[in-house]
Amino acid sequence: MQIPKAELPAIPAKRYFTIGEVSELTGVKQHVLRYWEQEFSELRNVKRRGNRRYYQHREVLLVRRIRALLYDDGFTLHGARQRLEGDQPAPATAGEVRKELQAILDWLDLGLGNN
Repeated sequence: MQIPKAELPAIPAKRYFTIGEVSELTGVKQHVLRYWEQEFSELRNVKRRGNRRYYQHREVLLVRRIRALLYDDGFTLHGARQRLEGDQPAPATAGEVRKELQAILDWLDLGLGNN
């Protein structure tokens, strides 16, 4: 069962999180997290005491970002990796595009003397 993005719990103010805690905070199963560690070089955990995995706050945020790219936005692993590496800006919203197009139309109207 997948947790919707809007229903993910808040990330507590802690320095380190176990893989179980990260799984609960992100809605991603533990075996998937271990697989993503191999696929995404940005996802680095700290191994301590008995080879246990510990994640920092930034890794929890990164897992949420990867989850959103894969599950919500429909990216493939390769596409999500490229998006993270390129750090491309998010696509414009329809409202932003509409405003920009209106500004272009206004500019054209002024240039053509249609006012």
